Amino acid sequence: MPTLFHSFFFFSLLFPSLHLAIGFQWSGRTGVHDWVFGYVMGEKLERRSLDSESFLGINYGEVANNLPPPESTAKLLKSTSIEKVRLYGADPGIIQALANTGIGIVIGATNGDIPALAADPNFATQWVNSNVIAFYPASKIILITVGNEVMTSTDQNLMSQLLPAMQNVQNALNAASLGGKIKVSTVHSMAVLTQSDPPSSGAFNPATSDVMKGLLEFQRGTGSPFAINPYPFFAYQSDPRPETLAFCLFQPNSGRVDSGTNIKYMNMFDAQVDAVRSALNAMGFKEVEIVVAETGWPYGGDANEVGPSIENAKAYNGNLIAHLRSMVGTPLMPGKSVDTYIFALYDENLKPGPGSERAFGLFKPDLSMAYDVSLSKSSQTPSTPTTPVNPSPSPKAGAGWCVPKAGVSDAQLQTNLDYACGQGIDCSPIQPGGACFEPNTVASHAAYAMNLLYQSAGKNPWNCDFTQTAMLTSSNPNALMVALSLVAEKRKRKVILWSNNDQEE
Repeated sequence: MPTLFHSFFFFSLLFPSLHLAIGFQWSGRTGVHDWVFGYVMGEKLERRSLDSESFLGINYGEVANNLPPPESTAKLLKSTSIEKVRLYGADPGIIQALANTGIGIVIGATNGDIPALAADPNFATQWVNSNVIAFYPASKIILITVGNEVMTSTDQNLMSQLLPAMQNVQNALNAASLGGKIKVSTVHSMAVLTQSDPPSSGAFNPATSDVMKGLLEFQRGTGSPFAINPYPFFAYQSDPRPETLAFCLFQPNSGRVDSGTNIKYMNMFDAQVDAVRSALNAMGFKEVEIVVAETGWPYGGDANEVGPSIENAKAYNGNLIAHLRSMVGTPLMPGKSVDTYIFALYDENLKPGPGSERAFGLFKPDLSMAYDVSLSKSSQTPSTPTTPVNPSPSPKAGAGWCVPKAGVSDAQLQTNLDYACGQGIDCSPIQPGGACFEPNTVASHAAYAMNLLYQSAGKNPWNCDFTQTAMLTSSNPNALMVALSLVAEKRKRKVILWSNNDQEE
């Protein structure tokens, strides 16, 4: 017999323009429960709408000779849910093109600018006048990054000049009454940590701890964020096992337990970000927020490179975006999404290095998508691609429900269940006392969670893959739940019968 929850669930399927939900928001990783109530007309129920995702940014590199005009790029960005853009320099054409768009802009002083910025306050003032005041506030500049990955360079002089350069830029902003509106930071690679596994052991390089402490004291005093470049792609390249790939792509996996905290991590992104959080906390800077300045996955590369593919890039970036939209957060920073700038807006065809360096773009120079991760504002439902490297033939899009394939082990179903409930969907109905807790079997609970994630994530074929252990069906899953209930009841009766027979004997 359908429950009240089932009635609401199927009512929402029949009338997609009217969504009503009340219950718990459950995270399988953190055990965090949040009350959620939603009522949305004509839109998908989410914690934040697609038109307002202040945590989502993108990197706009220019090492290329085939990029579209900045004005075209500004129009493209306005058609997406991207709210922030990071530039590696301070290209006046791009800054001007983004004027009056409401898009937040991160501009950069290059490593080559650092010596002059550190040595001459007047140079810093001139730099701010030319690159900030000339465009602000029409162009919404929100952050200035001084240098890129300086602390992991071999240039000791540049490291020692970094803090004075940042201080002089900050003083120039203060003099223009912009000190509280525009922050000053610098960007680090993950190599700034000498320890990151497990995440709770995260620690900065002791050889540069004095310089790092000075930077962090400055950032705590000014309220600027610690900017880091985590790349699960590189972690996979150093450990190219299938289970590592699933962990890096936010796909169903058995997780990794932090021996220091007993927290189970279900993806590499959270693990890397929490390693940084642990390092900051260990040094006494719990107040300093984290910003992910770069992260991404290449869709192509050289023949000898492990990991680049359209499927993997789509899975990583799509699942990352879905993870951010869920507002689940990381185990050490639950309930919020870290501001994250995806790398990159376009390919940079003149970049040196392996082929993958020239294949990170989400968009092509003709402004078409390299692959779809549901960034368009016209897309009503964000996709969460979970396509594996070698996907099985996909069923037709638009099929009604996602169910486990026959013969899938309970262990795999439990993995699917943990994964689905860790993506921000409401799994409280299958918790003890919930409307759909019975039948209390892994198969029943996994079927519920897998289908709910599919329905919530966009109803795309890749939303119902679960490493090839699920399939799409046009059969009502309520019938499946009834069947599972009958099976459970039948088994229960057999147990009672056997017990009675034993007593009679």
